[in-house]
Amino acid sequence: MRHITSITDLSLTEIDQLIETAQDIIEHPVKYRDLCRYKKLATLFFEPSTRTRLSFEAAMYELGGQVLGFSEANSSSAAKGESVADTIRTVCCYADIIAMRHPKEGAPTVASQVASVPIINAGDGGHNHPTQTLTDLLTIKMEKGHLDNLTVGLCGDLKFGRTVHSLITAMCRYPGIRFVLISPEELKVPSYVKIPLKEGQVPYSQTTDLMSVMPELDILYMTRVQRERFFNEADYIRLKDSYILTPEKLQSAKDDLRILHPLPRVNEISTAIDADPRAVYFKQALYGKYIRMALILMLLEVKA
Repeated sequence: MRHITSITDLSLTEIDQLIETAQDIIEHPVKYRDLCRYKKLATLFFEPSTRTRLSFEAAMYELGGQVLGFSEANSSSAAKGESVADTIRTVCCYADIIAMRHPKEGAPTVASQVASVPIINAGDGGHNHPTQTLTDLLTIKMEKGHLDNLTVGLCGDLKFGRTVHSLITAMCRYPGIRFVLISPEELKVPSYVKIPLKEGQVPYSQTTDLMSVMPELDILYMTRVQRERFFNEADYIRLKDSYILTPEKLQSAKDDLRILHPLPRVNEISTAIDADPRAVYFKQALYGKYIRMALILMLLEVKA
């Protein structure tokens, strides 16, 4: 039995295998339709979510399985003061696999220590979001054809953005990757996130000016400034509109640039860009369903 609490729980070979499985699911969906019949996924979401929760549920349904769970802490016994460990021990009695989101960093790790079924971290505070990272990697592979030799721009909230942290950790293992970190000074990537970059001697640069680096980018990964991570409302209001991507700002971008966003979008990408073929963030949401199907199959040790 395995748990996925961080993208580092998966080897590069395993990530590539998951991507291959997801691509096969896209091409041959009927082959996977009943592989998880009689299996149950519990979605334990102590924090609001749309795409992650629904894509997990859609993934399990399309594999022929069933879903149970809750979509907010107030609808669980956590509202009565039950610990994460006790909730997990209980849910393991009813489900074969658990996808869990929690606002506290490390909560899925605590869950994995007491669980008798596989735990998937569906996001823990500003820490990790491994299935979003798998979604991002599948998106890049589908759109660019490869995951190496790319200049990747990460823009917006790089301090609290768990999707950014996980993506850096994953992509720095591929050859020829260069990162451009674009953020206000107050929202720069934390030093611990840079450790794998330095250890792997992965080139990166930091800037506050998106326009100056736009022509270099193969991937532009936009993120919202996350109101829920701020302790000070005034700081959020001051920083929330630091970067707003508009058609005018894309004039110097490559024709084959791909724009990703983990969503939800607030106002950091103009809706005028949605029709641009370089914008793939809604495709990205769809790809998330397929990669989560692949991950469920791997953790339940089900083969097509």
